[in-house]
Amino acid sequence: MASSGERRMLFDTRGRRKHVIRVVYAILALLMGASLFLVLSPINIASLIGSSNSSSSASKVFHEQAERIEGRLAKSPDDEQLLLALTRTRINAGNSQVEVTSATETPTFTTEAKEDFNGALEAWNRYLKQTDEPSPTVAQLVGATSLRMAEGSSTVPEASENVSRAVTAQRIAAEQQPSLGSLSTLAIYQYFNGEYAAGDKATKQAAAKASSKAEAKAVEKQLAEYRKRSKAFQKQKKEAAKAQSEAGKAALQNPLTLGGVPGG
Repeated sequence: MASSGERRMLFDTRGRRKHVIRVVYAILALLMGASLFLVLSPINIASLIGSSNSSSSASKVFHEQAERIEGRLAKSPDDEQLLLALTRTRINAGNSQVEVTSATETPTFTTEAKEDFNGALEAWNRYLKQTDEPSPTVAQLVGATSLRMAEGSSTVPEASENVSRAVTAQRIAAEQQPSLGSLSTLAIYQYFNGEYAAGDKATKQAAAKASSKAEAKAVEKQLAEYRKRSKAFQKQKKEAAKAQSEAGKAALQNPLTLGGVPGG
C-alpha cells in the first residue's frame, strides 16, 4: 500500500498536468512488487522489459529493423514469424526511448515510445489472428510491456485498460506454458485487475507447480500478500477516478480554460 507521501503525490494537482490525476505510483508499486516476487522463478519482469536507458543510437537501430520487417510484411502480411519479430522490435524501440532519471522516479514516456508500444500491440493482435498456438515468450513480453504502459498512463481508464491487456497476454503465456512463474505472474496481474476469483485459481495452480510443500506454502503466502495489496490498489484507483472526475468538472467550469481543456 502506498505511503501517505505517495498518496499526496498521487493526487497532486500542481504543475503543467495539474488537472490530470495519475495512478502511476500505485502501478509502480505493483511493478516493483511483482519483480521482487518473480526473482523466485525463472521469469522476471525487469529482464523482459529490458533497460530503459538505451541510447538514441539503439532506438535508431530498432526503428530501422522495424522498417525492414514492415517492408517484408507488405508482401507477406500474414507471416506469423514476421509479426512476432515486429512485436519484439517495436517493444525494444519503445523501451529505448523511455526516459528514467533515477530508480525511484516515475519514467517519462515520450510520444515516440508510446507510438512504438502501440505499434507492438497492433502487430501482436495481427499475429493472434493468424496463429492457433501463440508464443508464450512473446505473450509474456507483451504482458510486461502493457504493465509498463500502465505505469506511464495519464488517466485512470487508460491505466486500467493497460492492466487488463497485461492480464490477457499473461493468460496466453500461462495457458501455453504453465509454470510456477507464468501462473504466479498471472495471479498477480489478475488481482491488480480486480479479478479475485481468477487470481485465486491461478494461485492454486501456481502452488501445484512448486517443487515441495514448503515452496508451495511460500508461494501461496506471498500471493496472498499481493491479493491484500491489490485491495488497497483498487481503493486508490476509485479515489483517483473520483478526483479525476471532479478535476474534469472543475476544468469545464473554469473560465480560464479553452473548450474545457486546462490552460498552461
